[in-house]
Amino acid sequence: MSNDVTTPEAKRSEPRRRILSPDERANEILFGLIMVMTFTGSLSAATAGRDDVREMLIGAVGCNVAWGLVDAVMYLMTTLTLRGAALDTLRRVRAAVTPAQAHGLIVESLPEAVAGVMKETEIEEIHVRLARLPEPPGKPWLGKRDWLGALGVFLLVAVGTLPVVIPFILIPHTHRAVRWSHGIAIAMMFTVGMKLGRRSLVHPLAMGIATALLGLVLAAVTMALGG
Repeated sequence: MSNDVTTPEAKRSEPRRRILSPDERANEILFGLIMVMTFTGSLSAATAGRDDVREMLIGAVGCNVAWGLVDAVMYLMTTLTLRGAALDTLRRVRAAVTPAQAHGLIVESLPEAVAGVMKETEIEEIHVRLARLPEPPGKPWLGKRDWLGALGVFLLVAVGTLPVVIPFILIPHTHRAVRWSHGIAIAMMFTVGMKLGRRSLVHPLAMGIATALLGLVLAAVTMALGG
């Protein structure tokens, strides 16, 4: 079934899962890095003074805090929407007139790669287990882990990219600070890309390089479009 339809009480007995998946964490970090680089990349290393650096820091941190809040709210909205869709599917399966109708609904809710290898007996076993579940909640809900997930999204975007702006605080020479800042951003994007590569069965080194290059290109495009 898509998302989670387990009641809050039943979830207490389930094995603990990560609040945010590795893919979600990687995406939020990359998003934050691209956003902050649109500010650091617009700073002229040759002519910028301390006032320019201060304005850039305020803009970069403020932008990422704002987008962190937006992303956290969108995370909660998406969670609620997917959970509602899962509840609707569960109700339709339990209300199905024939086993064939219930099986069709179950197959539709499964990933294609999983549904394609399941036997009819296995689908029927899922059908029986769903029928035996307690009555599902009347409407989707947001639990403690969902709010913690939203907080994690906010922190990854707003705080996770602070290493990119720290050089401008610690290094008085703007041109050196720019080089260090860009180097840190590229290294972080490369590291995130390598982790994504390991999860997606793509060569980690190739994925790391591609992610760093893509991040630089997206930051440049955002700057060119006035972002």
